[in-house]
Amino acid sequence: MKRFLIGAVSALSLMSAAAVAQEYPAKEIQGIIQWGAGGSTDTVMRAVTPHAEDILDGTIVLQNMTGGVGAIALNHVATEDADGYKILMGAENPLLYKVMGFGDKDYSDFTPINILARGTPILVAGTDAPFDDYAGMIAYIKEHPGEVRLGSTGPGGVPSVVTAMIETVEGDLDVISVPYDGDGPALTALQGGAIDVMPAVLGAAIESVRAGKIKALAVVDVQENEYLPGVAPVTATNEGFATYLPWGPFFGVFVKKGTPDDVVKKLEGAFAVAATNPDFTDLMETRGFTLMSISGDEAEAFLTKWQQGTTWLLQDAGMTKSSPEEFGISRPGE
Repeated sequence: MKRFLIGAVSALSLMSAAAVAQEYPAKEIQGIIQWGAGGSTDTVMRAVTPHAEDILDGTIVLQNMTGGVGAIALNHVATEDADGYKILMGAENPLLYKVMGFGDKDYSDFTPINILARGTPILVAGTDAPFDDYAGMIAYIKEHPGEVRLGSTGPGGVPSVVTAMIETVEGDLDVISVPYDGDGPALTALQGGAIDVMPAVLGAAIESVRAGKIKALAVVDVQENEYLPGVAPVTATNEGFATYLPWGPFFGVFVKKGTPDDVVKKLEGAFAVAATNPDFTDLMETRGFTLMSISGDEAEAFLTKWQQGTTWLLQDAGMTKSSPEEFGISRPGE
């Protein structure tokens, strides 16, 4: 009788677990966005989430959780249960945390649900900035050391990586670095004249460029971008950038590793379908984002390649606290 009861309890437990997975989501899902409102990550996630909710037949409550170049949000989700009810909506920054000294967790502690899209970096300046293109900016910085105010989003953010590229190619820049908690606040500061220039994601800055609130100096790529006709790529001024380009930030949805496979598959399916919704694809196209919508092994391979290239760029620029080698991150091509 005792063995029978134990067996019955075990069977009921398995049936209950299976039912929970099938019923997912049985309650609200919390979507934790790494960056502040108005930035590129926030824009992408708020655009795709309603369509994923429709597929899931559930509710995803979005919350912006800023600080620590996104580390506070990542660590918050990493400490929660691996049940799919708290998902991380993030960008590329966690892949740099270890080498930048922000902590011992990164996306290796998570399962990628969907790498939705990637962006193209551009250089933007205030309308009153005394330069109108990349060559003019470099010349002005050299002629006016310690004068230009350069916006950033902290070590590991898009501005810091682009700045590392520029300094690797051009030499050290004598500028004043002004940090902001996300590209949304930084772009607002640029429009208000608090800073003079900053690297940003095309998708986050393009509407302000079109409205004439800021001006585009260059596309950080090897060719012109169709959404910024007439704005030259940085390689037109210095071919040394070709070594590091194309490069760009990305935006993805993640769950803590250990989340049940059935839940992972359900989330993967929901966001894959959501990423095909015309409202979302039209927004991505309008904002200049490149749609990716990859998951599983393909997403893992993308994350590995991105981490290798970027961490070693920062290492060679002297911007890391630890060598990528310490964490088993090999140089690209090795």
